Amino acid sequence: MELCAGSGSPEEEEEAPWSRFSRWLECVCVVTFDLELGQALELVYPQDVKLTEKERSSICYLSFPDSYSGCLGDTQFSFRLRQSVGRRGGGREEEVYNRDAPPTLKTEVSHFFGFVYFRQVKDASVKRGYFQKSLVLLSRLPFLPLFQTLLQIVAPEFFEKLEPCLETVCNEIDQWPAPVPGLSLTLPLMGLVLQNQLRTPTLLRTPTLLRTPTVLPSIHELDLFRCFQSVLVHLQVLWELLLLGEPLVVMAPSPTVSSETVLALISMISPLRFCCDFRPYFTIHDSEFREYTTRTQAPPCVVLGVTNPFFIKTFQNWPHVLRLGETKMAGDLPKQVKVKKLSKLKTLDTKPGIFTAFKTFLHKDKILIKRLLKGIQRKRPSEVQSAILRRHLLELTQSFIIPLERYMASLMPLQRSVSPWKTPPQIRPFSQEDFLLSLDDTGPQLTSVLKGDWLGLYRKFFRSPNFDGWYRQRHREMTQKLESLHLEVLCDADLVTWTKDKSEVETVDLILKLREKLNKARRQQLQLKDGVLDKLENFIETIVTSLPEELRRVLSTHCTH
Repeated sequence: MELCAGSGSPEEEEEAPWSRFSRWLECVCVVTFDLELGQALELVYPQDVKLTEKERSSICYLSFPDSYSGCLGDTQFSFRLRQSVGRRGGGREEEVYNRDAPPTLKTEVSHFFGFVYFRQVKDASVKRGYFQKSLVLLSRLPFLPLFQTLLQIVAPEFFEKLEPCLETVCNEIDQWPAPVPGLSLTLPLMGLVLQNQLRTPTLLRTPTLLRTPTVLPSIHELDLFRCFQSVLVHLQVLWELLLLGEPLVVMAPSPTVSSETVLALISMISPLRFCCDFRPYFTIHDSEFREYTTRTQAPPCVVLGVTNPFFIKTFQNWPHVLRLGETKMAGDLPKQVKVKKLSKLKTLDTKPGIFTAFKTFLHKDKILIKRLLKGIQRKRPSEVQSAILRRHLLELTQSFIIPLERYMASLMPLQRSVSPWKTPPQIRPFSQEDFLLSLDDTGPQLTSVLKGDWLGLYRKFFRSPNFDGWYRQRHREMTQKLESLHLEVLCDADLVTWTKDKSEVETVDLILKLREKLNKARRQQLQLKDGVLDKLENFIETIVTSLPEELRRVLSTHCTH
């Protein structure tokens, strides 16, 4: 995906303070270690941002690596926390962004992402002997590589110059254009320009005349190969677990590995949106700890990334656990972890492995695995390996989704059935059995070479939150399309003639219904042909002026309410 600078509008002349900043970030936080308080929120910028006590506490605990991680120097990772109930979203601009953004890049509605740059270095002037501080960006946008790059530029400066540096950076971000899916993006930052073209941001140094670009990672795509190099032979297991929304715990040696692996797992089913909860870095202090570790009910549909060995005992009843260690080589190749029984997950010295009894519905792609392993031996660059991996996962997911999209489209009423004189027709109900019967002619076997029990995979998918989320989104889009078509046929109809032989009650009823439809169309930012809304507004105005004065007053009063 590319992003573009949003074009200015007259309404933008009188923007609220920090309105441009808030398109990108909720706030910037500084978390430090206090001898008496422990992890403490030292600073929030902009200063008028309101965080609840629960949010502040969560940010403090999630912004420091677990004590078991032993992170010295600089460490980058990310987390995701639940917003407090009652917090308002980003308003109309965010709705427009989400309407145009691909599913995997939509903003979070009820969670924040936290992007962390943590520094721990020896410091004799500090009582504990160590300087410990985190700079944290809080955002609803899932642009991990972009915000990581931003922190790499800003954090070292901040640790030297502290608050004045932060104020300057925030003011610069407040001048950035809005993120708009589809075009290119140019973002000035501390004498540099973050530039995104053809999905790849580049870094240009502005003070010099010779602008030699340094290629940065994609604005949102992770280095999948680096994340999965020790589990390449188990990609099919992981893809199916994520597609089906199965509960999964990732036990990693550091918050960096934990958070990147969880986010890489979530991206495996792109362009399908992962509709379950996921926590790239989860601690025992998390406000949902009890909720997610209770043994009185089945584990929830969530992917958790953890680093504390305490969790080995806690998650013994979970059906799927991925335990990662530091990547070890077997000759020229990364040592591949093994699938093991859950009963083996008992001791703190448990070796890396996938602890699950899950049997895949489809066979693994051995040709892909051989190609990736051969690429390692030939020293193929990681970004090329990631591109191969991403293409395979994309094609696999699309092979699975295309039959669903095709069947869903068949449930849409024909355009000729949309009449100006009737309410819009209904979308036909989704029949799982009818869909499964359609797979003989239009199934995934047309686009995928993988063999196996595709029917069984679809049946289980129907019971997952990912199917529910996909179906709701597609149904919403189709309903809005029907609304747009209905408004367009109303626009083309001769409504003035229709009202001539109608009673005043019927005419007033039509006006009220049209006003309601127009308001709804504006709220939902419906995609309509040019001039449709204006023409219907003019019709309403024409009809209202032909009514008796008393009725005009009533309609005028109704309109103001």
